[in-house]
Amino acid sequence: MVTQLAGRRVLLVEDDYFLAEEMCCILDAAGAEIVGPAGRVEEAISLINEADRLDAAMLDVNLHDVTVTPVADLLRERGVPFCFTTGYDQAAVPERHADVCRLEKPVETAAAVREILRMLDPK
Repeated sequence: MVTQLAGRRVLLVEDDYFLAEEMCCILDAAGAEIVGPAGRVEEAISLINEADRLDAAMLDVNLHDVTVTPVADLLRERGVPFCFTTGYDQAAVPERHADVCRLEKPVETAAAVREILRMLDPK
């Protein structure tokens, strides 16, 4: 079993139940400790504020027709690397976060793990 993310706390923000379950399985199989999943902006912000540590995050761009931008802003402010997961094109990503990786849904297992590892060690 792949455990490249063992000991890493990853915040998952996804409003689609089935996609959240799939991402939880992917992250769990890689050994990550999953924080969430959160399906709403307010819930994600609460999880961030309550967490003693977050190593990385995966954010759905659109949560029930609300942009995830406040969550992305808070993570950036706290120095937590994150990537977006979306079915939308790059135009859905706010300009100030244009440098952030965007993974197309459905996210492939290898791509998700590879991107989190890259965020954790950006050399």
